[in-house]
Amino acid sequence: MSRDVDPGDHNAAPFNPVPPLVWALTLAVMLPEIIFQMGARGFVGGPQAVGWRLDALNAYAFSPLLLERAAEFGQWGGAGWLRLFSYSFVHFDFTHALFVAVFLLALGKMVAELFHPVAFLTVFFGSAIAGAVIYTFVLGDTLALAGGFPAVYGLIGAYTFLLWTGLGQRGENRLRAFTLIGFLLGIQLVFGLLFGSSNQWVAELGGFVTGFLLSFVVSPGGWQRALQRLRQR
Repeated sequence: MSRDVDPGDHNAAPFNPVPPLVWALTLAVMLPEIIFQMGARGFVGGPQAVGWRLDALNAYAFSPLLLERAAEFGQWGGAGWLRLFSYSFVHFDFTHALFVAVFLLALGKMVAELFHPVAFLTVFFGSAIAGAVIYTFVLGDTLALAGGFPAVYGLIGAYTFLLWTGLGQRGENRLRAFTLIGFLLGIQLVFGLLFGSSNQWVAELGGFVTGFLLSFVVSPGGWQRALQRLRQR
């Protein structure tokens, strides 16, 4: 949770520190983007650096066709499985990566302050994987999936779980916990109507649901709470 800063303490940090794990993931999102930007402007890599982003997308973006083939024939190489994780760290452009980084810092900080690092990573990567799988089999879309939004939406799901739990403990309306995701989906709908949109929102929504559900198990006391509810039923 956030900590109050004593106004009389001139040595106190003006902002609460972001957990190192969140900084590490944010760096993993932005470092490739910085390299792509420097290459595109000729600062590093020479003429061939212009194509670094496309090369990275070809190598690390998630391909629904590969997963469909794996499901059909039961074979998928190690590099193919890597794409279930790696697609979260390659983006279509600078703005795409920047928004992911901003959400990761904001939501990641709030979740990481309460979740064990292993639980945090479980939500982050579990949501990325689930988002890719849902994107593949719900839509049957063949377009590649890239970017960290499905994983970040998983953190939004975890944050929503924390709000949902807190509201329930206070006897308040738990539906208020879903205000943030409702607002984000509404913004996406407006932008989609104005500028057109891809089907990647399905992966993002899948990431949100996954992050919310995983939190029942991996949040502090979550496993015991889940077992207690199962026994009550």
